[in-house]
Amino acid sequence: MTASFKPVSVAIGDLTAHPANVRSNSPETHDPENIAHLKASIAVLGLLQPLLVQKLDGKYAVLAGGRRHAALKELVADKAAKGFAAKTKIDCRLVPEDCDVTTALSLAENITQAPMNAIDEFEAFARMMEVNGQTPETIAKTFGTTVAAVKGRLRYGLIHPDIRAAARAKTITLDTMKAFAEHPSQEVQREVYEALTKEDSYLQAYTVRQALKSRGVQVSDDIGAFVRADYEARGGPIAADLLDEHSVLEDAALVEAILLEKLGAAAEEARAKLGFAWADAMQHYDYATMAAYGRVYPGPIEPDEAAQKRIDEITAELEQLQLEMEYEGLEDDAYNTLYDRVDALEEEVRDLQEAYRAEDLARAGVVASWQGGQVTLHLGLVRPEDTVKEKGAPSSSTNTTGEEAPDAGEITYPASLAEDLKTERAMALGAAMALHPEATLDLTLFKMVSDVLTSGMSVTEAIKIDARKEYRSHAKMDEIDETSLQQVAAALDALDLSWLDDTRSPADQFAEFRALDAGEKAKLVAYATASTTQSCFARDPRRDSLMHEFEIEIMPDIRAHWTPNAALFNRFKKAWLLKILGEDLGLAQEALTLASSSKKEIVAFCDKLFAEPFATLTDAQRAAVAAWCPPMMQTAGVACDEAEPTAETPEPDSEVAQAA
Repeated sequence: MTASFKPVSVAIGDLTAHPANVRSNSPETHDPENIAHLKASIAVLGLLQPLLVQKLDGKYAVLAGGRRHAALKELVADKAAKGFAAKTKIDCRLVPEDCDVTTALSLAENITQAPMNAIDEFEAFARMMEVNGQTPETIAKTFGTTVAAVKGRLRYGLIHPDIRAAARAKTITLDTMKAFAEHPSQEVQREVYEALTKEDSYLQAYTVRQALKSRGVQVSDDIGAFVRADYEARGGPIAADLLDEHSVLEDAALVEAILLEKLGAAAEEARAKLGFAWADAMQHYDYATMAAYGRVYPGPIEPDEAAQKRIDEITAELEQLQLEMEYEGLEDDAYNTLYDRVDALEEEVRDLQEAYRAEDLARAGVVASWQGGQVTLHLGLVRPEDTVKEKGAPSSSTNTTGEEAPDAGEITYPASLAEDLKTERAMALGAAMALHPEATLDLTLFKMVSDVLTSGMSVTEAIKIDARKEYRSHAKMDEIDETSLQQVAAALDALDLSWLDDTRSPADQFAEFRALDAGEKAKLVAYATASTTQSCFARDPRRDSLMHEFEIEIMPDIRAHWTPNAALFNRFKKAWLLKILGEDLGLAQEALTLASSSKKEIVAFCDKLFAEPFATLTDAQRAAVAAWCPPMMQTAGVACDEAEPTAETPEPDSEVAQAA
């Protein structure tokens, strides 16, 4: 069938919707936000395509062109739009009143319009600037979009013609073509394209971006932003982009030189402030080289009156901040602000309670490196030639293991968290005791007999055999993992308490108690002893060999009785969580992905990961998740001083550090 429709001019006010319009059941397509671009285009260029209308009840019903009709009505209502009123006439094509294929006509116009090729769109924007003298601002006004959006499209339109031709021929994908816009120089784009396609291999967007990084540093990169002012002051060449953030600092050597200078200045400032002997800088922390270095640490000091007053003030403020952070309706931004304040206060308290020894300052230094998009200071490093070979016991402030020790990015355990972790470990130990009644019975009897028969020196202070249940305090008792509580509750349910009747005399109760078999008695004693466990970290075999060996026997793995959860992760810094994921658990890619997320989102991820390890984990990752806990909580092979609850954790590698 062929049809020609008579041209007709119709006043905008005489137009109405046609019931056969195929979009009539999708009114959202005519919403103001969905036709903003069309409205802007008509306002500048006029109506480029006539409407298809049919006479109905004295009005002209729009059979095809409903979005254009909606845009025209918006222009009539918009007092700022000039030249559009209800009486303004626009071009239409009139469908006869006796036409019986109106729905087919409406459908044909809507589905036969092919979307514009993306490359054509990019190039059209570029042509509007080059040939027609348009600017990003006028183009944005014409199409009802933002200047930034126009500039983003223009960047793709200005990619080297050979690369655009390859995308048209589908030799490379559109995403790969777009990757070349990372560098504004068409000559650089062409050189990289030719180098990457020499071997006739499949070209990926990721490969293109990596290759372009060697040709300069974008000003929006963390290093680019850090050195840009100095780079420009020294006249460094910049390849300008339509979007300033994509401009490139082309002299990579000058960028590196400025970065090292600024790192060196930061290291020297820290050296002067803390009193170290030397300062140095490196762009990326060289773990192989630094492995030969030693490390000294600040030790505890007695705060003076002014310092103690400040510590008391901070303690009070921390308690108030903790209450505010527990409010469930707290927005993420507000939570993160409070968390940053807590972090700063806890660091201030540590500074008031710790200091380096004079002899350590005289041989140690500070190295500044670039990690995680910022300057990172590695404090207390001791060069190999300055390392003192200790005789006898090592200094409490010196690392003599040869292993890399923690620094500014380390995972540390503030006093409040350390105390709560001790409580959680004591609960886990109690659960292990209740589940090993025979061993716990032997321990209890040995403790009681030894304490009486020896010369007053208790064999261990780890358990109280004075028939008093231990009261356990914890800042977040309602939120911690309940595994040990459930295990103890199950042990309680399994006890034979038939002898325990308050209406009977102690003598009668004792008679029934004695009648229990040995296994039931062991369970009762184990449960009672388990209730006396003291807050604890892993035992030092030199200080309490009895409990050290006993805990290894009954609780070789604390994870059988305790699982890390959000209550713990909420008290870690974001950088610590990324460090645990990337290094301890082998989830480096996940750490990189989560680096841009809020701490709240990372905590939720960790909580789910430990609650039920993901099916996508490798065997090694699954084993790491199943075994992880703060190091001083694990029993086997650990000798930890309870007075120093700081975990010596390796620094993050460069990839995870950048994510942090």
